[in-house]
Amino acid sequence: MNLLDTTLQTRAQAPVDADWWRGAVIYQIYPRSYQDSNGDGIGDLVGIIHRLPHVASLGVDAIWISPFFRSPMLDFGYDVSDYCDVDPMFGSLSDFDALVERAHELGLKVMIDLVLSHSSDQHPWFAESRVSRDNARSDWYVWADAKPDGSPPNNWLSIFGGPAWEWDGERMQYFLHNFLREQPDLNLHNADVQDALLGVVRFWLERGVDGFRLDTINFYFHDPKLRDNPALAVDTRDDSIAPAVNPYNWQDHLFDKNRPENLEFLKRFRALLDEFPGSAAVGEVGDAQRGTEIQAQYTSGGDKVHMCYSFEFLSGGVPSGLRVAGVMEDFETIATDGWACWAFSNHDVARHSSRWGADDAALRVYAALLLSLRGSVCLYQGEELGLTEAYVDFEHLQDPYGIRFWPKFKGRDGCRTPMVWVQDNANGGFTDGKPWLPVAMEHLPRAAGAQEADVGSMLGFYRAMLGFRAGHPALAKGSFAVHEAREGYLAIIREYQGRRLFCAFNLSDEPQAMSLPAGDWTQDESAPFTAPDSMKLPPWQAWFGLAEA
Repeated sequence: MNLLDTTLQTRAQAPVDADWWRGAVIYQIYPRSYQDSNGDGIGDLVGIIHRLPHVASLGVDAIWISPFFRSPMLDFGYDVSDYCDVDPMFGSLSDFDALVERAHELGLKVMIDLVLSHSSDQHPWFAESRVSRDNARSDWYVWADAKPDGSPPNNWLSIFGGPAWEWDGERMQYFLHNFLREQPDLNLHNADVQDALLGVVRFWLERGVDGFRLDTINFYFHDPKLRDNPALAVDTRDDSIAPAVNPYNWQDHLFDKNRPENLEFLKRFRALLDEFPGSAAVGEVGDAQRGTEIQAQYTSGGDKVHMCYSFEFLSGGVPSGLRVAGVMEDFETIATDGWACWAFSNHDVARHSSRWGADDAALRVYAALLLSLRGSVCLYQGEELGLTEAYVDFEHLQDPYGIRFWPKFKGRDGCRTPMVWVQDNANGGFTDGKPWLPVAMEHLPRAAGAQEADVGSMLGFYRAMLGFRAGHPALAKGSFAVHEAREGYLAIIREYQGRRLFCAFNLSDEPQAMSLPAGDWTQDESAPFTAPDSMKLPPWQAWFGLAEA
């Protein structure tokens, strides 16, 4: 029996868990860069189908697929022109149905990326809205008159640079765009807009998806009074959401996002999901000042979204023991009945292997740490191979964000280069054509095929650590407590149904003293780490112990 068969047999024997999302490990697929099946250099849905056995063999619970809807692709699918169809470059609705069927056969849930805060300016809704101020969809987007001097209505800024307002000569008004000017913001204060978006949600649920990743979930509503955002003091600016070169970081975004009206819409969204038992959603919270508070609000009470993630561990700050303990304890204090979803990498940030300057030993411990925190987990494609951030020169750059702020910010293309499957061709087995982004040559030795049979490889480690997590319900659903935290060391206790699991992590290049909590502890030898010879934990090692509660 091979590894995949063993994984599937284990899942088949497991009881059905309607609460599967709580503690789930979700594998993110960026479809443009995963696998090309037709030689056009762009990944597609059929390509994903061919590679699903690789994903299933990891032992994850679900996949999250970044947008594949019809789009002009100015922001690579996050500018949607038709929410209920597949862009031809990715395939067809029939291909999507086949993907869902195959994923379910392999025991994988399917979550798709919904962009509800804005659409493409090529969407028929916007085409109608901009024609006049009194048509049926005139209020479906955020329109505002100019100030008497012709300048924008207020000081709101776009994450992608410049004012968040674009003048439209057709309506002789400005429209709001928090991202590209070709991505106008939908007006969710309009009940008809909410109904239309919930209709999109229903369309995909009826098509068999198990849930959603909600893009920019805290951007859905704006202040109808269009009040100016206040300035932030220089010493309180935070570049975890936008690069330091972007003046977006200079404002406290009280009025262009994070509005309280969002809570009632999220309740409507959750009520719809509850019609489809077992469906779930994870929201992306983009805010540098109050991310944890918003996570708590949006996931509390069991009547909004199931889980949210913010950017505490997606920024440049290395996850020291003290920092991780602080983030976790803040969340546990503020979100007493909420649920987090943690990630170290995704399609919007530099890969954490490069962002934190981590070698393979450090990456193993970071992965073990991530998979031991209380909450669900997102892994980004290639993370299981130990891929680094790729350098993409300006001539090959595709990301409008990087083009806008080059060279101090190089954009997001470096984490979006194609997945490498084999090491013996220049395109890494991703495509037979010219890839839409260059394949990083330094990635080829780390190709999945090169690591497949090596249990000591990064891929082998991820499989082992994910298997370890699956064997310990305390890691998925248990309580969480910090036992000891130092700059280079973190020890936590997870407990579930009378079983306690002690997890210690040396996050440094120096040995760290390790003290056990009171109790009769035995080392869990199923953990994929070498046991220390003493109570000194060697550099970049972890230790797991078991005891009865």
